[in-house]
Amino acid sequence: MSREVLLVVDALAREKNVDKEIVFGALELALASATKKRFSDDVDVRVSIDRQTGEYETFRRWQVIPDEALEYYPERQFTLEDAVLKQADIQIDDFIEESLEAVEFGRIGAQAAKQVILQKIREAEREQILNDFLDRKDHLVTGVIKRMERGNAIIESGRLEALLPRDQMIAKENLRVGDRVRAYLLRIDRAGRGPQLILSRIVPEFITKLFELEVPEIEEGMLEIKAAARDPGMRAKIAVKSNDQRIDPIGTCVGMRGSRVQSVTGELGGERVDIILWSADPAQFVVGALAPAEVSSILVDEDKHSMDVVVEEEQLAMAIGRGGQNVRLASELTGWNINIMTVDEAEQKNEEEYTATRQIFIQKLDVDEEVADILIQEGFSTLEEVAYVPLSEMLEIEAFDEDTVNELRSRARNALLTEAIVSEEKVENAAESLLSVEGMDNETAAMLAGKGVTTMDDLADLAVDDLVEMTGMDEERAKQLIMTARAPWFA
Repeated sequence: MSREVLLVVDALAREKNVDKEIVFGALELALASATKKRFSDDVDVRVSIDRQTGEYETFRRWQVIPDEALEYYPERQFTLEDAVLKQADIQIDDFIEESLEAVEFGRIGAQAAKQVILQKIREAEREQILNDFLDRKDHLVTGVIKRMERGNAIIESGRLEALLPRDQMIAKENLRVGDRVRAYLLRIDRAGRGPQLILSRIVPEFITKLFELEVPEIEEGMLEIKAAARDPGMRAKIAVKSNDQRIDPIGTCVGMRGSRVQSVTGELGGERVDIILWSADPAQFVVGALAPAEVSSILVDEDKHSMDVVVEEEQLAMAIGRGGQNVRLASELTGWNINIMTVDEAEQKNEEEYTATRQIFIQKLDVDEEVADILIQEGFSTLEEVAYVPLSEMLEIEAFDEDTVNELRSRARNALLTEAIVSEEKVENAAESLLSVEGMDNETAAMLAGKGVTTMDDLADLAVDDLVEMTGMDEERAKQLIMTARAPWFA
């Protein structure tokens, strides 16, 4: 019998050109499946074949689970409390095994065994083909559409099948069976029984890879695409950087008479591509990204990671673009929030901010308009700056003597202290309100109150993801707290 097992394994391994270990594993599953048929319950069976002799043993096994587990299947599980009675050093997720009489190899049903074996072999072949593909580190997949399924395209690329979902196709793109298409490898779905390569023609990485194909200087490292943003089928922006001073990055990507960029545009269904010079200076990068619009001035807010970009009235429509397309793509390309405004709007905003800051200084520092104006004109915009900039800098203000400077700094610090005390009291009061929610603790309540979640309704309005992000708690607890806070809505 054992010799028969080894002969079958050897024959199948050679016939299908797969590792013997794959066949051994498949045969063990087939024998285990045949053994399980002896039982009316859904038991767990393991078969172990000796790779040298072909002898095999069969075991029924139970997995060890926590005592408080929500679901318990006694036919194939033991609680830890019961398991330690059988094996003192047993741990959760270990298995307790009991020997069973092995079924005879010749009586397990050759067809059933063959089916399991062939399925495993097919899976191994698919995995090998996939691994060969991944070893090439090819992110661009080229193939022919074999069939269409519910709007999705099934693409044959060599010995692999790939899926191009409808939502990953360029809008208004009319792909048909037999068309040759190119797409970017979005992800690999190893769990799926169908195509394992999931493709996309709309992600920014696709346009980057297309330029790498068309522009040899990129592959050689002389040029680099630093970022890309797309409105698929309509317009795209790429930011390029030259690593060789002799090379013009924009001209190189455009190509002779626009040949290179036209090839990319043709592949993308006529998508217009703006090629922009990348800059390490964020403001300069944003100015370039907004091309062809001309920028008058720019104000950077590092804290909010945003920029106010001022343009002349006649440049406004071009800067924003149809449906906000130009500014949206520029924002995606640079990673900065961009606010476009005219010169008049910028002046009005500056005036409003000036007035608001002046009022804060007048009220909190108990000074007149003249002193507030001097502070603003000298570049101060917050109480923190007045309180904590180096004393030497404030003493450089000609309109103030040392006593005035010290008094202003003292008043600013007192105002900040008062604000902190009031804010802390509000947080404490809010935290007390949140503690009425069952399952809430002091630390979580204080954390939420500090982030503006001060009432049960505030908590009820949150999404589970938001609460997890705010507090770092696990998803299950976040869900429970939110549902508890929402209970009064359904009462």
